[in-house]
Amino acid sequence: MSDIRMCTVPEALQAPVPYQPDAAQRPAIDRAEVLRYLGYAGQHIDEELAGRIERIVAELEHEVAPRGVRRVFAVDATGTDAAGDPCIRLVGTTVELRGRDVFRHLKDARCCALVAATLGMASERRLRLLARQNPLDAAILDAAGSAYIEAAVDEMDAAVGNAAQEAGLTRNWRFSCGYGDCPLAAQDAIVAALDATRRIGLTVTDSHLLLPAKSVTAMVGLFDGDAHAADTRPSCAICRLAGSCSFRARGTTCYAGT
Repeated sequence: MSDIRMCTVPEALQAPVPYQPDAAQRPAIDRAEVLRYLGYAGQHIDEELAGRIERIVAELEHEVAPRGVRRVFAVDATGTDAAGDPCIRLVGTTVELRGRDVFRHLKDARCCALVAATLGMASERRLRLLARQNPLDAAILDAAGSAYIEAAVDEMDAAVGNAAQEAGLTRNWRFSCGYGDCPLAAQDAIVAALDATRRIGLTVTDSHLLLPAKSVTAMVGLFDGDAHAADTRPSCAICRLAGSCSFRARGTTCYAGT
């Protein structure tokens, strides 16, 4: 279990790091991922539909710039929550991560990198407008937005790994609120810890959902030695929605290809 006296953030990792790629550096949207979000399972796609998908995806890449911020905090795994159960606290913040799954993920970590990214309100407004005007185009844009924000978080995740390696640390895979038994309520404190409302316009609703909807928060454990759970990937076994998952109904998963 982590010792709070030993869990300090390396100086090189202490400052918040913005993510705001210019037009030439924005991540490409994986067209196969868009189709997967649309429920594609090998069906024939005619030229008109294929062209429509490509047009909407290309417009999103051109018109919307993802933004993000990441920061590293020391991990305190020595305390308990109000119910007396072990929980993870991030030093210098109000973040408390409850649940056995996230505790296992971070209990041996020296630090935790918090990541937040969003496509912003421009994509949100565009999606709402299309939903009233053209439901098919709205469905395509929704799928493209999901693939786009995941591509942005993938880039930020890779940057976390590079920075950790330069600081002599190892890392495990990124974990988000809602995985397993880690409650969505923790997102409020994560957004606050990253000052993400001011920095990237990210807010949290009363039901702890992110707004804009095409947004993601995540956490990555950073370790002095071998990374705990480094070889463990997301699985349906730790997902609250496994029983009603539309991906599983189609014979795939939301993390396919990761």
